Amino acid sequence: MLSIILLSVSGLANLFLGFLRSNRAILPAVMLVLAAVLAINIFDVDNSSAAIAEWARVDYLRSMLQFDQYARVFTGVIVLTALLLLPFSQKFVQDDNPNLAEFYSIILFSLVGAIMMVSYTNILILFLGIETLSIAMYVLAGSDKSNLRSNEAALKYFLMGSFATGILLFGVALLYGATGTFDLTQMGTAIRALPAADATLTPMMYIGILLMLIGIGFKISAAPFHFWTPDVYEGAPTVFTGFMSTVVKTAGVAGFFKLLVVAFGGDTIPFWLPTLTTMLVLTLLIGNVGAVAQKSAKRMLAYSSISHAGYLLLALVALRTGALSASAIFFYSLAYSLATVAAFGVLQLVYNQRQREDYDGLNGLARTNPLLALAMTISMLSLAGIPLTAGFFGKFQLFNAAAQEHYIGLIVFAVVMSAIGIYYYLRPIIAMYMKPAEEGAEAPVPVTLLQSAVLVVLMGLTVLLGVLPGLLDGVLNAQQ
Repeated sequence: MLSIILLSVSGLANLFLGFLRSNRAILPAVMLVLAAVLAINIFDVDNSSAAIAEWARVDYLRSMLQFDQYARVFTGVIVLTALLLLPFSQKFVQDDNPNLAEFYSIILFSLVGAIMMVSYTNILILFLGIETLSIAMYVLAGSDKSNLRSNEAALKYFLMGSFATGILLFGVALLYGATGTFDLTQMGTAIRALPAADATLTPMMYIGILLMLIGIGFKISAAPFHFWTPDVYEGAPTVFTGFMSTVVKTAGVAGFFKLLVVAFGGDTIPFWLPTLTTMLVLTLLIGNVGAVAQKSAKRMLAYSSISHAGYLLLALVALRTGALSASAIFFYSLAYSLATVAAFGVLQLVYNQRQREDYDGLNGLARTNPLLALAMTISMLSLAGIPLTAGFFGKFQLFNAAAQEHYIGLIVFAVVMSAIGIYYYLRPIIAMYMKPAEEGAEAPVPVTLLQSAVLVVLMGLTVLLGVLPGLLDGVLNAQQ
């Protein structure tokens, strides 16, 4: 609760910083807030905030939000990702963007929605969290008003997101009509008892479950509800694309997992499992094959984001393994977020200098900027799942969770898709190390000290978790 309060108040206060003559203080202030929220989760301050809750008279929300170890861990991943991504937005500060305060406030508000999605115990809070996060993303996707691609991205995202929201809300309404409750635990109990208690309401319940699968599938870019992803990711400013592909996906998958385990578990699993399995296969196939055909590095990462949603769906399909699936989602989300932030950070810096987002824009980067090339290389290797990177052990944990449920066919298919992924992840590396910079692009890409430090941290964490993946064992099972 304290994290949500701090982010909300900071978002409002940050708007007033926009009235200052200089906007140089805005980015450090926002990063300081995120560091404080991260510390709150690491030191479990929320569990000692009863006095604050009583003073703010928000005790009734504790029946709708539960800041247990699961919520704390995923909140930590979400906030850490945002904190590491923000330094790559320094171009907005340098250009004295008039909307800078609004951009950062929207990011803070979106994090409130993301935290709600991983800590909810009431379906209404899940819906509010999704919408808080989604509306913020609609605005950020179209924030570059002078760019037609950004305007197109915002319009497509908003229209398709509105349809998905309607479908999701319709599913929530049907489930409430069938079970008579929004509480996650009570809904799960009612769903398990409903077929025997009142068979006339069972079709309403099943339709509601399917509609919710569709609505959340859209939010995490799962096929066949992925069509918006490549165009929106390509058109949105690169920093905000990185935010969408990491924070939104982590929050969506973590919230999805809790919904399936608590509310849709038990006897209802055989009903929705074939649908989720079909989504998994389509997502892996379309994401990896689609990425191969791309000529733009940014668009390739968009299809890559789709494919990684498919890998995460493996843990959802194998949810009967319980803590094993939850741990796999946590480790993979962290590994994926670290690598993706580094990739989009490098693309943002290269675009600022060379105004190109295709593979040729990366030509000769190893000669002009060895640090950027190394960061991009480690990022691509981790996303591809190459050993000694965090991405390898992330996929290993997902495959292990699926193997416990004997989904050998799905694992083999996922391994084949991973092999395809190696091809398109090597293309940026080839461009950086084996192709000369194009004429006029021989100058080094400007990189600030803060950005260099963040890239070193991202590389260090990716390699450290690849060499010592056991460092995070038992995090989700730690005492609260």
